[in-house]
Amino acid sequence: MNARFTIIGNRENGPASVADADLAHRTITGRYMISPGGYIADVLASDLILDICGGDSFTDIYPDKRFAYVATTKIIPILATKIIPILAGKPLVLSPQTIGPFSRQPHSAIAGWICRKAHAVFTRDALSLEAVATLAPGVAARQVVDVAFALPYTPRPKTPGRLQVGLNVSGLLMNGGYAGGNEYGLGFDYADLTHRLITALLARGDCDVHLVPHVLAPHLPVDDDGAAADRLKAAYPALQRHPDFTSASDAKSFISGLDFLIGARMHATIAAFSSGVPVVPISYSRKFEGLYGALGYRWLVNARGMDTETALARIMDALDNRDTLAADMAAAQPIIAAGLEAYVAALAALFRETAQ
Repeated sequence: MNARFTIIGNRENGPASVADADLAHRTITGRYMISPGGYIADVLASDLILDICGGDSFTDIYPDKRFAYVATTKIIPILATKIIPILAGKPLVLSPQTIGPFSRQPHSAIAGWICRKAHAVFTRDALSLEAVATLAPGVAARQVVDVAFALPYTPRPKTPGRLQVGLNVSGLLMNGGYAGGNEYGLGFDYADLTHRLITALLARGDCDVHLVPHVLAPHLPVDDDGAAADRLKAAYPALQRHPDFTSASDAKSFISGLDFLIGARMHATIAAFSSGVPVVPISYSRKFEGLYGALGYRWLVNARGMDTETALARIMDALDNRDTLAADMAAAQPIIAAGLEAYVAALAALFRETAQ
């Protein structure tokens, strides 16, 4: 059985993350979504739609415009990345992702309808599984794991003699969220914590600190890790600012050579975890607790439940206890392997079913 894939996603600033001569690539824009020759045509030409939604966008914690692209679009409300396949009678698979939270209408009703109409629903954590049960009782959703754990990379050798510490600073959190003003209800000032953390790391004298931008969005400055890293590099010349990565695998390859990573972007922390680098994720939404809770990994900074002193102390304690973090990560590997295997097996069955 041969399969041909069309990759539909947001604009990328560098080369396509997945490059293959047999792959077609589409960029989501308003025009593409509403044009009969755009998304609609691609859906009608497909036998199966796998919608991973960026891993974390099927929620209403982000602005309405983002939810609109995910589900409803503001231009013609009934058109949507998920609704169009359903209305076209195409099997829609919600690939492993965080689902929810949904705290208001009509978001909850739309999300519940999509879950009920989907051909299959996969979550990457138990909290999302519970959300599906609330949104769409009776839907047979399955919990697997984030597919980013399987992202290929080239292992990089460690640097002897000095600790190599990565700092993945979120441009979104540095700006207080899309709307500013502590949009996510953090228990501390994220920018203040970042400055204090950099000062503490540089004061140790035994480590090199690398700024590791993960979300590059020059077209959306409030969300751009690269711009935040540039400002920090200007303020602290001793920091090492890695050039913008050309792909997710490129970023993961670099991270694999570090000794420790502090990160506020989910997939930056997964890159560390899945390449054996002790990591402290800084959680601003339940997607972190959901994913890492399922893995039994307790080394998170809950930005909504800690003050600055507690968060800073936890990170510095984790840095000094990297062996313990590494052991906890190793203990989670069978869970990750089982989740990936279950999803691959389910996809194989779906492909066979569709091909009949």
